[in-house]
Amino acid sequence: MDLETFSPGSGRLEPRAALRTDAPSVDLNGTWRFRLSPTANVPEDFAGPDYDDSGWDDLPVPSHWVLHGHGAPAYTNVVYPIPVDPPRVPDENPTGDYRRVFDLPEGWTGGRLRFEGAESFARVWLNGHELGFSTGSRLPVEYDAGPYLRPGRNVLAVRVHQWSAATYLEDQDMWWLPGIFRDVTLTRSAADVFVRASYAADGRGTLSFDGPGTLSVPELGVENLEPGTEITVGVRPWTAETPHLYDAVVTCPGETVRLRVGFRSISIEDGVLLVNGRPLLLKGVNRHEFHPEHGRAVPYETMREDVLLMKRHNVNAVRTSHYPPHPDFLDLCDELGLWVIDECDLETHGFGGFGWRGNPTDDPRYEDALLDRMRRMVERDKNHPSVIMWSLGNEAGVGRNLAVMAGWTRERDPSRPLHYEGDRSCSHTDVYSRMYASHAEVEAIGRREEDPLDDPELDARRRQLPFLQCEYAHAMGNGPGGLAEYQELFERYPRLAGGFIWEWIDHGLAHPEHGYAYGGDYGEPVHDGNFVIDGLVFPDRTPSPGLIDLKKVFEPVKFEFGDGVVRVVNGHGFTDLSHLRFVAVVQVEGETVAEHRLDVPAAGGECKLPGFPDRPGGERWLTVRAELAADEPWAPAGHEVAWGQALLTLHDPAPNELLTSFTRAATEPADGAGVSDGEAGQDGGSRDGVGLRYGGGAGARDELIAGDSAFDAATGRLVRLFGTEVDGPRLDLWRAPTDNDRADGLADKWHRLGLHRLTHRVEEITAGEELVVRTRVAPAATNLGMLATYRWTFDGGLRLVLDIEPEGDWRDPVARIGVTMTLPGSAVDRVTWFGPGPGEAYPDTGMSARVGRWSATLEELQTPYVRPQENGHRADVRWAELGGIRVSGEPVFGLTARRWSAAELAAARHLPDLVAGDRLHLHLDLAHQGIGTATCGPRPLPAYDLLARRTTLRLRFDRA
Repeated sequence: MDLETFSPGSGRLEPRAALRTDAPSVDLNGTWRFRLSPTANVPEDFAGPDYDDSGWDDLPVPSHWVLHGHGAPAYTNVVYPIPVDPPRVPDENPTGDYRRVFDLPEGWTGGRLRFEGAESFARVWLNGHELGFSTGSRLPVEYDAGPYLRPGRNVLAVRVHQWSAATYLEDQDMWWLPGIFRDVTLTRSAADVFVRASYAADGRGTLSFDGPGTLSVPELGVENLEPGTEITVGVRPWTAETPHLYDAVVTCPGETVRLRVGFRSISIEDGVLLVNGRPLLLKGVNRHEFHPEHGRAVPYETMREDVLLMKRHNVNAVRTSHYPPHPDFLDLCDELGLWVIDECDLETHGFGGFGWRGNPTDDPRYEDALLDRMRRMVERDKNHPSVIMWSLGNEAGVGRNLAVMAGWTRERDPSRPLHYEGDRSCSHTDVYSRMYASHAEVEAIGRREEDPLDDPELDARRRQLPFLQCEYAHAMGNGPGGLAEYQELFERYPRLAGGFIWEWIDHGLAHPEHGYAYGGDYGEPVHDGNFVIDGLVFPDRTPSPGLIDLKKVFEPVKFEFGDGVVRVVNGHGFTDLSHLRFVAVVQVEGETVAEHRLDVPAAGGECKLPGFPDRPGGERWLTVRAELAADEPWAPAGHEVAWGQALLTLHDPAPNELLTSFTRAATEPADGAGVSDGEAGQDGGSRDGVGLRYGGGAGARDELIAGDSAFDAATGRLVRLFGTEVDGPRLDLWRAPTDNDRADGLADKWHRLGLHRLTHRVEEITAGEELVVRTRVAPAATNLGMLATYRWTFDGGLRLVLDIEPEGDWRDPVARIGVTMTLPGSAVDRVTWFGPGPGEAYPDTGMSARVGRWSATLEELQTPYVRPQENGHRADVRWAELGGIRVSGEPVFGLTARRWSAAELAAARHLPDLVAGDRLHLHLDLAHQGIGTATCGPRPLPAYDLLARRTTLRLRFDRA
């Protein structure tokens, strides 16, 4: 067989819709016999029904053979893992042979063999007769099995080649995972039905269908509707917010087909995308099919959990990047409510590195293959109301074959707009789509002031198209930053139809050593590292901080607080607020003191707040929550949909002016020798005054003591805090780089500058009522520095005022401005704090953090990014208790606590590399550099750049 053929297949039946039918079928999933060969040139005798496969292995179908011990996965983003020489492929071509023996039910006649997905080139034999071959890995194919079926025992044989001419069409930023990875079925169904159900704003819908038989919709009183006949009926519309479906039955010759019909209409008016006559704002995510153990063979339960998780985090749309998903996923989108852009199984990104020379998109020899892929997607998925656009593919350049695909699709289904991002002229599309446009560019497009095209006619046409970001806010590692600013633009300009976050899930494969593997972990000679770890959920589908933030940014309800009132703004596109209940809660210093239900009009509007107790004791915060009033198919009653907060009062007690002088003393040597002054007390210091400790002998260290805290007299560094041995605090300007820091180039700049290896020089120490330690902090090999002046006072607790002044020309942002110190690891297990929480927050992230009192173990304070990096920072903390120590900000500080240093965090490649040490590393920060989304997209907005400047950090330490 010629694997380098441009033909998409042979022996295949015409594509048709995925339908639920009462026609008999045989499920051929399960355990198959399997053999892997390193090349394609293997004898075909295995296809014979009497072939002895007793020496072969067992392999489950659906699955990928590389995830079951046969070869290894490989990850690339853009580059091909084979030489770019279309249509040729290497001699080294992993080839999997499959055999499945099944018994035909008694009385069975005719039938089709249906394969939902096999990567990348599959030949099929039944009882020794070759049925044909097919390409298009993520699309169904059917063969006529009837002439070759036998009563009783039958043998199905399949040969799957990993590389073929079709490989050049499937360069889709994912693991290369060959095999039969979707369902295999023998079915006697042959029906094909295309139901057309549109909706008008007056509550009326039109219904018709193409296909054999007659259509009935009992709930609508429709009986035996003939093909091609259009009727008008009163209906409830389908939307992602109100996914109302009508059960329909099509009675066909030999079978009865059941499907669910949703009435909705998509249109474009004056550059605005409309559904059912109303503007549509897409709050979407891109979704590859992925499971950490099964790859793209995703179980149904996992698909359902994905949809439920999206709905619960206010996601309303999915782009099926970059291929049609398993058909069950679209059924779930119909049922639970998600807008879908269904994308063709096409990407040729690797040709971009060669100026798109030889690109299959513009190669007439590939025309049939590209059209075949488009046809098979459209025909399979045409009955899904959730599918509101067809996408021609992704990152495949431009070329004549796009016109062929678009032309056929418009003729076959004019009811849905066409999407494609890779052609800036939008010649073949109905929407203007971009990836990773900056905030400034998105705003210009919203104003219709984008840079013009060279062709005035095309430019005028494009300015009348809705705009969406098919990819933005790259969710790789810590981030993405800038979500709120993008959403504000989407909501401000009607032309902006929203967009899709890249992407839903981290593609980390379960690995015995690394926890989760990414590119390079399987010894691939060519790979793209952890660029595949770029999701809103971790591989086990635990929500990341990015998804929690996204839920807040995508909230369909907004709150505006005034004097005694809250204005509730309904941001739903198609429903009012009657399905929600509203609860107002008042907390003082994080403790609830009052809770009331609010009577909010269904349309939203101003709501008078009840009186709340004016209890002293700290900050008094009002939180209003919008919750589901009753169970919904996607979440139970009480599920929080949105929330808002307002500060009611701020209690700020006057500071205690009683100060204690610092006095020089000497510590005992490490062996415990020495004599302490009896008047000082057993801990070396009185809480109410100044204690002295005299030491002698080798190893003694001069100390400055205030109460039961002590400083090294030579360096001015705090060494004991309320009896706990500590080291620090010292000025810190560096963090373990995030993925975005690396992509932004900041990580390299910080490394070249030496922020990770600062030196500290004490210039002066003066002690009296105030301990003043003046230092200069700078890396070697540079004339840049920071003058850091620590001013300590004691009044039973320690107060630090740290003045920071840069020296030299600091041109680039620094990572952080704050202090770091260490404590014994055994001193702290849990941290309690008052401030935003419960999750991490950085200057341009953390929108989901709300002010309250929170508590977490040290382990819970860490965010388990698959590739370790800066994480876990709690911003704007008022106070925190760590073991027996309480740290307070004046007014706030940033808190990070870990059992490993920033250097150890930066050196780790996988989570198991992080091993807890015997010290607790505590960061108390004044400010952090923003996060941004530079891994793919813009760096942090200028407002979030942390530039060196004269500033002051104020902290207080007390006994907890």
